Amino acid sequence: MLTQQRKQFLIQQLQINGQIVAKDSAQALQVSEDTIRRDLRELAKQGLVQRVHGGALPISPALGDFNTRLQIGLEEKVLLAQAAISLIQTGQTVFLDGGTTTKQLVQQLPTDLTCTIVTHSPSIAVELVAYPQIEVILIGGKLFKHSIVTVGATALEAIHNLRVDLYFMGVTGVHPSYGLTTGDLEEATMKRAISQQAAETIVLASSEKLDKVSPYKIGSLSSVSALILSGASADSLLASYENFGITLIRA
Repeated sequence: MLTQQRKQFLIQQLQINGQIVAKDSAQALQVSEDTIRRDLRELAKQGLVQRVHGGALPISPALGDFNTRLQIGLEEKVLLAQAAISLIQTGQTVFLDGGTTTKQLVQQLPTDLTCTIVTHSPSIAVELVAYPQIEVILIGGKLFKHSIVTVGATALEAIHNLRVDLYFMGVTGVHPSYGLTTGDLEEATMKRAISQQAAETIVLASSEKLDKVSPYKIGSLSSVSALILSGASADSLLASYENFGITLIRA
């Protein structure tokens, strides 16, 4: 079998089963596992799969540039944002992550809401200028342009001096086995640090992120308080997230 035919077979397995198991694929194609691992490395370089131990998983489409991500699942993100807003109480201190879903959250906020919002996203902070009763705290640091958030030592030091009631976390991948992931190492470190300073961490997970994996792990599903999912997410996917001791909120 030619290399391209093997790769087509592997992609089909990913689409059908949601994963590629190197051992099973090698047996099915009657080739060595080394051959399959080489094929998976090449597919990963092409951005078609995310390699994991023993095989590969679907790569998250949320790894695209910010403007591209703005157009993905817009209606669904509005529903997620509305569900998130219903959890915010007057007087609370809330940390808003950067990202396209939290951008929708800000745009849906009630104009009379009184609270404090902390963010490391300059674009989120600018959006909040329109809300006269919301105090805004902007965390400084090195700008990570992909997500338009600050990262690095300066940002981490500021975060360690905070205590917040709610942290609305954005991720690029949510998977029952591999947990919460994102596409940048520093960003993953930031998200873990913020979560440690929050009484509750709530993940906003649009359907294109479910059962997907990105290169850098933030934490396990059990490390967060709640997962907000949209009604567009298939029930078969929802079932796999019910055993982690977290609250599932369906938007």
